[in-house]
Amino acid sequence: MIDGVGAPRADASRPRAASAVTRLTLTDFRCYARLRLEVAPAPVVLTGPNGAGKTNVLEALSLLTPGRGLRGARLGEITRLGAPAAGGRGAAWAVAATVEGDPAGPVTLGSGLEPGTPAGAPERRVVRINGETVRGQAALGFHIGALWLTPAMDGLFREGAGGRRRFLDRLVIALDPDHAGRAAAHAHALRERARLLRETRGETRGETRGEGRVNGRDASWLDALEDTLARHGVAVAAARRDLVARLADALAADDGPFPRATVALDGTVEGWLGEMPALAAEDRLRAALADGRRTDAETGGAAVGPHRSDLLVRHAGRDLPAALCSTGEQKAMLIALTLAHARVTTRARGRPPLLLLDEVVAHLDATRRAALADALATLGAQAWLTGTDAALFADFADQAQILRLVDGNLID
Repeated sequence: MIDGVGAPRADASRPRAASAVTRLTLTDFRCYARLRLEVAPAPVVLTGPNGAGKTNVLEALSLLTPGRGLRGARLGEITRLGAPAAGGRGAAWAVAATVEGDPAGPVTLGSGLEPGTPAGAPERRVVRINGETVRGQAALGFHIGALWLTPAMDGLFREGAGGRRRFLDRLVIALDPDHAGRAAAHAHALRERARLLRETRGETRGETRGEGRVNGRDASWLDALEDTLARHGVAVAAARRDLVARLADALAADDGPFPRATVALDGTVEGWLGEMPALAAEDRLRAALADGRRTDAETGGAAVGPHRSDLLVRHAGRDLPAALCSTGEQKAMLIALTLAHARVTTRARGRPPLLLLDEVVAHLDATRRAALADALATLGAQAWLTGTDAALFADFADQAQILRLVDGNLID
């Protein structure tokens, strides 16, 4: 068992951070049999060598929000190797936290793999709020929002559009937790439609607009799935469009040392929403999906919808796509985007999100490290930062709690 209490170094006169974790308990999570941290609402710095368990703590915090966390891991992959089975069945992990900043007062959040899940059985995530089990993960997002940057995201601008869509959706969820349910419903309907089109592929080769040999139950089911895709797809696109507009305004107002970025959405449905009301866009998407059944049956997926959209980011000062900028500039633009979104969220929800910054300062020069510390202080956000070199956090020393981990142990 590892129990630890971090000694706050924050100035007592500093405004109390919102959406702040003040107690975190991990059980059979990654390298930890048990870890308990009690901290102040100020930023928290975790230092230590590679493999010490720093990123595991950030992952645990990310799993207090909707989604699969900062690693995108399967639930069963998170359980500590060698953890004892529950009642002779499968072992399970758990994360629990006390969160301050909620208008109703402190709240306890819990998440984990359902205890006793047999090996090979479907994995099920349990979510508890104030000790009560709740259905679905979206409820977590109404109590805490979180954003994260990790080394795995360094290629975000160079790689495929899928990673940027996931990044954008996390930003939307931090502002609007219901977006998680809409996006999940759209993704599920997309998979079901693709499956049904594959099964009826031979029948759809002469079909247009749902006519021909696809009829009866299959045609009705396709109509229902495409209605779901139209309703949720337009809602997803509208939420992304709204967030990108807010983000663009926040970035334009930023004159700090991080590169100024511009953002835009490239997507058919998003374009329609700039030309017509949402209901008209739904009708148009519904018709496009029906028209595309024959082609979609051959290619898989759907040729049109928010799952084809992309987030476009440019370095404003150089008027250059982010993908063509240096690695350091790309990292700095990611930080600028994250800070701008934190400001947007603070204005919209009345409190800043939790920021999880894994190995971020190692890529920054001294000027930008100081600027990041100042930005976090101005936001009043609780950030959890990790790094191997404690000396790089000198600019955070007067506002942050600095904890050291070695081999999964908290060192006083």
